[in-house]
Amino acid sequence: MTSAKQGSASLTFLLLAIGAGSISMLQSLLSPVLPTLQAELNTTQSAVAWVIIAFLLSAAVATPILGKIGDTTGKVRTLQVALGGIVAGSLVSALASNIEILVLGRALQGLGAAAFPLSYGIIRDRLPANRVASAVGSLSSVIAVGGGVGVILAGPVVSLLGWRSLFWLPMALLAIVMLLVNRFLPESEGRAGGRINWLSGALLAGWLVALLLPLSQGTLWGWTSPGVIASFAIAALLLIGWYVVETRSPNPLIDMKMMALDSVWKTNLVALLFGAAMFAVWAFLPQLAQVSPAAGYGFGASVTEAGWLILPMLITMAVAGMASGRIANRVSFRSQMAFGSGLASLSILGFALFHSSMWQLAIGSAIFGLGLGFVYSTMTNVIVQTVLPSQTGAASGMNANIRTIGGAIGTAAMTAIVTSQRQPGGFPAEQGFTSGFLLFALIAAVAMGVCLLLPRPVVPVAKAADGPSSLSPEPSRKAAELVA
Repeated sequence: MTSAKQGSASLTFLLLAIGAGSISMLQSLLSPVLPTLQAELNTTQSAVAWVIIAFLLSAAVATPILGKIGDTTGKVRTLQVALGGIVAGSLVSALASNIEILVLGRALQGLGAAAFPLSYGIIRDRLPANRVASAVGSLSSVIAVGGGVGVILAGPVVSLLGWRSLFWLPMALLAIVMLLVNRFLPESEGRAGGRINWLSGALLAGWLVALLLPLSQGTLWGWTSPGVIASFAIAALLLIGWYVVETRSPNPLIDMKMMALDSVWKTNLVALLFGAAMFAVWAFLPQLAQVSPAAGYGFGASVTEAGWLILPMLITMAVAGMASGRIANRVSFRSQMAFGSGLASLSILGFALFHSSMWQLAIGSAIFGLGLGFVYSTMTNVIVQTVLPSQTGAASGMNANIRTIGGAIGTAAMTAIVTSQRQPGGFPAEQGFTSGFLLFALIAAVAMGVCLLLPRPVVPVAKAADGPSSLSPEPSRKAAELVA
């Protein structure tokens, strides 16, 4: 194998970071410009919402399944499939002449979300063990920051270049990344082998779609409507069927013994709780700023102005994410995760009690970003460092999915609370924002409590020997040692 083909650790990280950051931006890039898309494509508000929903559902299905395929057949070639899906989806979306074609393109783009767990697996396979924690934390930070950057850039890009540029620009960048990955990243050696359990994959896809669809549409359909109730019932039945198939399979798609590891299930619980709080803040902090002062609160900010509230969050999030892995030898992942959850809880409490000035929201945004950066990066690091190398893609993919489920629940709950009360003039009541933020401050505090129940660290990660990272074949005995 040539030295050029082997590539360097730095080049590996750079390519993965550019790809993952670009895909993360695509997740949030269209949310602020949905009214523009609705007008340009002459469609309805409910129809244009599927631009977001199609990506969410596709990503939820693709993330764990392609993560498992990567663990089984090779992470780099599977990453190429994920990148190819998002390039093809971007092309379809950029050329879309109606909402149906745009939704199809977004569904293809959703395949790219699988690049996140695959990238973590490639980092673990290719980087020296003493650099894995830092690289995972930094990549997590890039992914989290990318989502916020998408919210900020959407408005200016559309104003300057038109809405189709939201697809042309990422398509060009990710096509280049595909070529460079093919040129410089050799296939990972650590593979699980075996066959994919497609029945399990179908059941997993089924219950995820059946769960996330009513969570995203419940406000529109009505939470007690037959469609919502039936969808939740189907999700429960498919979840039970999936669990039965997985526990009886000699080659499960998602190993339930792995999911039951103390560090894994507790970290996934943190992902669910923190995902709810995180998405609630991302969705409703800008909305609070956009409320007209005629309501007695709010600042009448434009979409672009409200998006800039995310900027302090992005800066502190990047700082915390980059620092997390580097300080792991002195401050355990467990402690960092608990600290970050605590900061998030305090900042959300601040949003509830102090929102009379924009500077108060900006300071709260910065504190929230600091907490988010620590939690986001350490959560992934705990999963990556706990499971076997051949389980990294599936395990981190499920963690991402659980965070997404939490986000869908959090967004739905916050929407219900904020819209439940209206003032004269149709403005949402201030009490709705206050009550919602108080609830999610409590949820973030509960997440902090769960963090403190994680196993205490024994062996710092940074003391591992150089060379590709590896684990004992008995991860349950090593889990506590690696939560460093």
